[in-house]
Amino acid sequence: MEVDPIARNRDVWAQVNAQFTDVDAERRWNATDLTWGLFRLPESGLGLLGGGDLARLDVVELGAGTAYVSAWLARQGARPVAVDLSPAQLATAARCQARWGPRFPLVEADGERVPLRDGCADLVLSEYGAGPWCDPERWIPEAARLLRPGGRLVLLTNSPLAAMCVPEDAGPAGDRLLRGRADVRRVTWPGGGVEHHPAHGDWIRILGAAGFVVDALHELAPPEGSGDPDWYEIVTADWAGRWPAEDVWVAHLG
Repeated sequence: MEVDPIARNRDVWAQVNAQFTDVDAERRWNATDLTWGLFRLPESGLGLLGGGDLARLDVVELGAGTAYVSAWLARQGARPVAVDLSPAQLATAARCQARWGPRFPLVEADGERVPLRDGCADLVLSEYGAGPWCDPERWIPEAARLLRPGGRLVLLTNSPLAAMCVPEDAGPAGDRLLRGRADVRRVTWPGGGVEHHPAHGDWIRILGAAGFVVDALHELAPPEGSGDPDWYEIVTADWAGRWPAEDVWVAHLG
């Protein structure tokens, strides 16, 4: 039977939410600085959002999860809309809004089909939400549709190398290639979700075909002395210090 990736990924995130997302969301919702990725690198040091004034920017966050990124952006004066396919994750986001604010729209939708108008955003971003969990051949053109001319896209996802080295039976990546480049272009993990890990050349092609100009590719590494990720066990700190584990693509709509 053909796997329905949307339904499968929705189920995965309902399970994740039930296990520990509420606690994590409460901690991250009120953080003073936005952090990125497995090792929570601060935006104040990375400057992925351009380092300028975010006030009055219209932002769409795809795969927003519990919407802590959108919450941080709203506190900077931006106007975010948080989009996620998981009702459980959005319910956590709504509880955080009710308790602490700020309020902004929460939209239940898949990142490949977003019920927002064309040209509604200055910035589209995804901190893991759409990058691995949506088909890039579909969600990247959707991001382009949402952006105004010159608008920016910032997306964080796993490196294809990490995906090629993760054991099927869970546990962090090792020092051997366990699957080929084509095998991780779309991979259905046993007992897990459906993920997409294009090679870098594929990302460049997909972004270019949607009208984007690539500004940067950042391969994130943990700071020295970092501990292992506290819940997403795809890599250890040692592994991520030796090989690229996380990629951030920054592009603008030409």
